[in-house]
Amino acid sequence: MARKIKHLIKNLEKAGFINRGGKGSHGNFIHPKGIVITVSGKLGEDEKHYQEREVEIKIKRSKK
Repeated sequence: MARKIKHLIKNLEKAGFINRGGKGSHGNFIHPKGIVITVSGKLGEDEKHYQEREVEIKIKRSKK
């Protein structure tokens, strides 16, 4: 069973990303180091594989 968008957002927030809001089903997140990511989809929708990979990459980059 696929994970949901809300899990991606929780992972971003745990890593220190701040939700800047967004328009419609898009959420914009920024890390204090200047790393930005946009996550599309409603909280209850299944995440896409590319979204999961992008979130993992941004979180790793924020830890450097």
